[in-house]
Amino acid sequence: MMGNTNTNWVAMSDSAIVVAIGKYIKEQRLLQNKTQLNLATEAGVNRWTISQIENGEAITLLSLIQILRALDQLHVLDAFKIEQQISPIELAKLAQQKRQRASSKADSEHSDTNW
Repeated sequence: MMGNTNTNWVAMSDSAIVVAIGKYIKEQRLLQNKTQLNLATEAGVNRWTISQIENGEAITLLSLIQILRALDQLHVLDAFKIEQQISPIELAKLAQQKRQRASSKADSEHSDTNW
């Protein structure tokens, strides 16, 4: 479900998104051949919590993270990664500091040698 790039998350209601997440959790659990109890034990949550999310009911964010970790699916959180952005002003400053040519010291060393 969550890997489907055709999903229009913006058009979905909050409760529909919770249902989609629950379906994803259930699909991953079944692909890994885990029971709700196995997953709950590995995640450190109650089996009821697994049942709740799989049935499209809300759970805490912490529980969701624990479940994703137990399913080895934390990569779905990659969208939350903050990339350091450099401002155009800082980029221009860095460009000005970049060496434009070799130093004149190297030129004078070559002029002293006899070829």
